[in-house]
Amino acid sequence: MTDLKKYEFWFIVGSQDLYGEETLKEVADHAKAMTLEFSGDALFPGRVVLKPVAKSSSEVRKLFEEANADPACAGIITWMHTFSPAKMWIQGLGLNKKPLLHLHTQFNRDIPWASIDMDFMNLNQSAHGDREHGYIFARMRLPRKVVAGHWQEPEVRRRIGVWMRAAAARLDGIESVVVRFGDNMREVAVTEGDKVEAQIKLGWQVNTWGIGDLAARYNQVSGAAAEKLAAEYAGAYELAEGLDSPGPARSAMLEQAKIEIALREFLETQGAGAFTTTFQDLHGLPQLPGLAAQRLMEGGYGFGAEGDWKQAMLVRAAKVMAAGLPGGVSFMEDYTYHFEPHKEAALGAHMLEVCPSIADKKPRIEVHPLGIGGKADPARLVFDAAPGPAVLATLVDLGNRLRMIVNEVETISIKEAMPKLPVARALWKPYPNLREAAESWIIAGGAHHSVYSTALKTEYFRDWAELMGIEFVLIDKNTSPVRLRDELRWGEAYWSAFGAGRL
Repeated sequence: MTDLKKYEFWFIVGSQDLYGEETLKEVADHAKAMTLEFSGDALFPGRVVLKPVAKSSSEVRKLFEEANADPACAGIITWMHTFSPAKMWIQGLGLNKKPLLHLHTQFNRDIPWASIDMDFMNLNQSAHGDREHGYIFARMRLPRKVVAGHWQEPEVRRRIGVWMRAAAARLDGIESVVVRFGDNMREVAVTEGDKVEAQIKLGWQVNTWGIGDLAARYNQVSGAAAEKLAAEYAGAYELAEGLDSPGPARSAMLEQAKIEIALREFLETQGAGAFTTTFQDLHGLPQLPGLAAQRLMEGGYGFGAEGDWKQAMLVRAAKVMAAGLPGGVSFMEDYTYHFEPHKEAALGAHMLEVCPSIADKKPRIEVHPLGIGGKADPARLVFDAAPGPAVLATLVDLGNRLRMIVNEVETISIKEAMPKLPVARALWKPYPNLREAAESWIIAGGAHHSVYSTALKTEYFRDWAELMGIEFVLIDKNTSPVRLRDELRWGEAYWSAFGAGRL
C-alpha cells in the first residue's frame, strides 16, 4: 500500500513589500497557523510544507525552481493573503512543472463588524487578491484546481485532499513502470495505443518482457516458499474443499503461490507499479495468473488483462488515490446484462482477475477449469462485490488524444445463486439507466475494460484527468446520449485546436 505521507505539498502564500514588516509578519504567522492545522488533519493525505511568503518576482521564481527540482514535491497550493500583483508570478508559473491548486480563502471566517478598519482590510484582502491571482492563471491558460471557502471548513479540506491524492498518483506514475508480459491480445483494438504518447502525457514507462523471464523466476521458487504463502492464504481467505490437504486442488493453489512470489519479485526488481498478462502468451507457466494477480492488486499494484496497459496504469493511479480510504479498487470488465424491466443491471467480472478489496464478504479460494488458454485449472478468489455507490472509469486512445470516461453506478446485492460461475463479480445499476448509460459509453468509445472503485468518487478521476491534461467524459444521472453526442463533437474541435492548452 502506498504511503502518501512521503509526498509534500508546498504552501506558497502571496503578498508584496508595500504593506510593511508588521503586516507581512501577520501574513507569515497566519500561514504558519494554517499549516499546523492542515498537518494534523486526516483529510490531508500528504504533508503540507509551508514556504516563505512570496513578495517579489524573484522570490516567486526561486520557489518554483526549487519545487521543480524537489522529487518529494507532488504539488503546490497557492493563496493570496493580501493583494499580490500577478505580473510578479508570471515567470514562476511559466517555469512550473508541478500540479497547482489555487486556494481562495481568508484567515478570518467572519467580518469583525465593530472593529473593522483599513488596516484589517489591507491585511485580509484575499477577496480581490485571489481574483488578481486567478486572472493570471486564465491569461496563461494554466491548468489548476480552484477551491473556495474558509480554510477550516471540512468540505474545503476534503476537496484539497482529493486533489492531493490525484497529484500523488501523477507523481507515482512518473516514477513507475508498467510491465507487459507479452503483447496485447491478438486482433483486439481497444487494448492497443500509443505508448510513446502515453509516456509523454502521463509519465508512465510501458515496456514489454517475455513471459519466459517470469517463467525462469517461477522455476526458482521453492516449494517451502509456496507453502509459507499458502499459510497466509489460509489466514486471509476461506479455502474450498480439498485446498487444505494434499491433492490436485492444493497443488493448483500452490502453483498460484509460486507465480505470485515470482511476479512480486519481478515487479519489485523493475520498480514497477503495474503489470499485464494475456492468456495467449503463457509459455513456461502452468496456469494463467489468477489468484496471484488478485493478490498483487490487493497489495496496490495495477493490473490489466489481455495486455491492457492503459487500464493497468489507471488501476495503479486509482490504488494510489484510494490509499487509506474505505472501499476498494479493481480491474473490471463488462460481461453481460440483465434486461428484466425495472430491474435492469450489468454484471461485471473477469475470467480470474478481480481485486478482493471490493469484496462484500470474506473471499473464497477455489480451483476450476478456465476454458480458455489451454493451461491447467487455476486457483482464484471467488466473491460478490459489496453493494453501494461506485464508479467505472476507463482510459482510451483516440489517436490524437487520450480520453477518460467515467460512469457513476450503484452496485447491488446479487440475490440469485450462480453456482456455475466461479469468478469474482459485481452487479450494478448504471446511471442514468442501463440503456442510456450503455449508449453513452459506446458513443464515447469506452472500452470493455475499466477500473471499478467503491473508494473513489468522480471528483478524484476528474482531478487526475485535469492534472494529466486529458479529456474527461462523465456519464451520471443527468446524462443524455443525444446531448453527449453533441458535447463530444464540440470537444473534438476544442481538443484539436488547443490540446493541453486549457483552462
